[in-house]
Amino acid sequence: MTRIYSGLPKWLYLPALIGATFIVLPLVAMATRIDWSNFFELITSQSSLTALKLSLKTASISTLMCLLFGVPIALILAREDFRGQQLVRSIVTLPMVLPPVVGGLALLYTFGRRGLLGQYFEALGLNIAFSTTAVILAQTFVAMPFLVVSLEGTLRTYGQRYEVVAATLGASPSMVLRKVTLPLILPGLLSAAVLSFARALGEFGATITFAGSLEGVTRTMPLEIYLQRVSDPQGAIALSMVLIFVAVLVMAVTAQITKRSQI
Repeated sequence: MTRIYSGLPKWLYLPALIGATFIVLPLVAMATRIDWSNFFELITSQSSLTALKLSLKTASISTLMCLLFGVPIALILAREDFRGQQLVRSIVTLPMVLPPVVGGLALLYTFGRRGLLGQYFEALGLNIAFSTTAVILAQTFVAMPFLVVSLEGTLRTYGQRYEVVAATLGASPSMVLRKVTLPLILPGLLSAAVLSFARALGEFGATITFAGSLEGVTRTMPLEIYLQRVSDPQGAIALSMVLIFVAVLVMAVTAQITKRSQI
């Protein structure tokens, strides 16, 4: 195999190695503290399985919501040119840099019993805060920007030449979107969805602020780990390793999808 010339100076390897070690070392340290002989027993306790099922369920639904609302946002940001576009992009991606607790408070003041919209839902007999719905909203709030940013980048990379050709042949905008744009960006769309799922699965701050921690209702895996860290440290570490494994698996799937899309 012919080695491709990178053009990088050799000294860059030293800070890169230090940075990689900084990331890997804490994970190795955690792995050394696990009671591996009882690992399976630790991750299959009733409370752990309940939290895992709830996390998978809510993260899946929030990913669907991210696709439903995030794809149109990414398409508009990538294909349209309008006044205030940069401001809209900044607002949409704000949850990526916003402290999750602040996001949870914002959701609470919007959908809580006395919130901006919550008071009307309350009048209809719908209580959103501190429910499973609140978990889904919190996860969607923090995960959607990841889908939008990733998908907008994909759309800009592919450009519009195929869409322009289809339009000049008489295809309507809806047909171009359905027959050309979406099939073209499908690998990038799947990659963005996987990233959103991973972010939703690991959400903690907004969830505990907006949804609380009620077993079987709002207590997801990150919350279960947070609670077990005092009463059952071994269980907390074991569950953390499960989330790390899921995260690594998700990143591997994302990398594979990205690689295939570039072939």
